[in-house]
Amino acid sequence: MGRYEVNTPADNTEHFVTLFDTSYLPLGMALHRSLERHAQPFHLWIICMDERVEQQLARLALPHISLLPLREVETPELLAVKAGRTRGEYCWTLTPFASRFVFERMPDLPRVTYLDADLFFFDDPRQLLSELDASGKQVLMTEHAFAPEYDKGLPNGRFCVQFLTFCNAGLGRRVMEWWGERCLEWCFARSEDGKFGDQKYLDSWPELFADAVHIVQQRDRTLAPWNVRHVELQLGERMKPVCYHFHSLRIIAADKVLLYYRYRIGKRGLRLYGDYAEELRIICCELRQQGFEVPFIAPDRETWPLVRLIRRKLAGIIRYQKLT
Repeated sequence: MGRYEVNTPADNTEHFVTLFDTSYLPLGMALHRSLERHAQPFHLWIICMDERVEQQLARLALPHISLLPLREVETPELLAVKAGRTRGEYCWTLTPFASRFVFERMPDLPRVTYLDADLFFFDDPRQLLSELDASGKQVLMTEHAFAPEYDKGLPNGRFCVQFLTFCNAGLGRRVMEWWGERCLEWCFARSEDGKFGDQKYLDSWPELFADAVHIVQQRDRTLAPWNVRHVELQLGERMKPVCYHFHSLRIIAADKVLLYYRYRIGKRGLRLYGDYAEELRIICCELRQQGFEVPFIAPDRETWPLVRLIRRKLAGIIRYQKLT
């Protein structure tokens, strides 16, 4: 067992796994807090993509987590492809192995759900997982569920890796291992021969593994910037997400966050962003109190021409918010 791993009961505790580095620490902490509110009892395994975030998380000592240092989970096969991939591409390459890393440490766990670090729960994830229970299958996957205006044959694929459950049994393991083999062979941030990163591979699962996979039917409960306004127009106040994928949200300065760009969000969607930004504000304050610097990702100014930025602001497809 690793230095920061703990044994947890395998009764009704739901296990999740994610991965992130120092720059995503506030987002990862927000994910954890949303699980604390909505997913009890739960356990979150975190693959630490650098030693700094490992040290920070160890010092923070968040409840219900186990840390998986990168050096303890990397296999010779993963290390063999690491040098040829960017940091982001390597994170994608690791994603199919995330659940396996957990099963190796707790072989009796019935299932593990991978979560993107920028996911945030507004309701109990068991409401999605109950579909897997009812289906009798061993893999649970979610669609992007693009709004019509964004569903333009994008290379990202029909399915989103964001929330992906694998059962620790024959077919579940088979799908997971097939995905890992494909990502070792090819996992890059470009479209090529019907592939894109780790994600486009999922498009073939309903055909290749029809007996194994269940697609979440509650499409209006797994929201993201590419569908939240469309769902709002359909449901109004009845819109009630289980989770929201804060894709493209970035802390771009110690006191400023880029909430979204390229999408129209809608009034009720903005409430979700307001709640999330407030969570990040509180987390950043706590990090400062602990003596940590607030990590941020500075935008590439060359990709943000002033005229384009002004147009996007006027069109309502980009929004910033202060964290102080």
